[in-house]
Amino acid sequence: MTNIPPALLRRDVDVQPGRLAMLGDAVFAIAITLLALDIRVPEGLPESEVAHAVREAVPEIGGYLLSFAVIGILWLVQHGLVRQIAVVDRWLLYGYFVLLAVVAALPFPTRLLSEYGDTVVATVIYASSITVALGLMLGMYLRLLAVPALAATHATPAKLKDSARSGLVMVLVFGTSIPVAFASPSGAKYWWLLAFPARFVFRGPRDTGRQPAGASGHGASGDSTHGPSGDSGRGSSGDSGHGSSGDFTHGPSGDSGRGSAGDSGRGPAGGPAQGPS
Repeated sequence: MTNIPPALLRRDVDVQPGRLAMLGDAVFAIAITLLALDIRVPEGLPESEVAHAVREAVPEIGGYLLSFAVIGILWLVQHGLVRQIAVVDRWLLYGYFVLLAVVAALPFPTRLLSEYGDTVVATVIYASSITVALGLMLGMYLRLLAVPALAATHATPAKLKDSARSGLVMVLVFGTSIPVAFASPSGAKYWWLLAFPARFVFRGPRDTGRQPAGASGHGASGDSTHGPSGDSGRGSSGDSGHGSSGDFTHGPSGDSGRGSAGDSGRGPAGGPAQGPS
């Protein structure tokens, strides 16, 4: 069990990280669903006007696809974040709730961007919303770095720093697009595309070559170059070069050149080697 300092116990809350992840999955799913509901065409149109109405909905479709990709990235980041948490304190809980509030409201700036995408106001509001969401997750990573007792045992400082660095890059991409939007709203939208390669370029290196048991070249029992029972070149009794009874170069009964009674060079009754009689 994780050893928590007494001062920290007064600030933690009775919420498991898994419960936060379940709540987050539900909010993200609802937000993505609401994005699709904004795509619509007028009802009761004659057939000759349907094609024109679909063309008019192209900006809404574009906004939906953009926000779907952005929310998908946010979901991946928050899912990885929750896996690094062992104990939820009030700062992490409040930060996560604010994050979910921003995500749940993303359909509004998305619709604003779809209808008024060529305006500075709509572009700035959308970029600011994404920047706030990314900044909240970055703050939660920094909280885990500041209080290591909150982090899971597998969340090493190196991993947390890599994640925080990647989050900082994403914050910078969307944050710097805000002044770009004042000069060119369209240019700000192209600026957002930098988030996709940046996420992979600045992602920390993955651990490779690790075995499930944590030892190199091991079998199920953790011994070097083992067979099914974890022994080097062994049978089921765990002796080197053994059969089932644990003697060198054994036959079915575990005896070297022996019969069924287990004596070397002997027949069934244990005497010298005999013929069929």
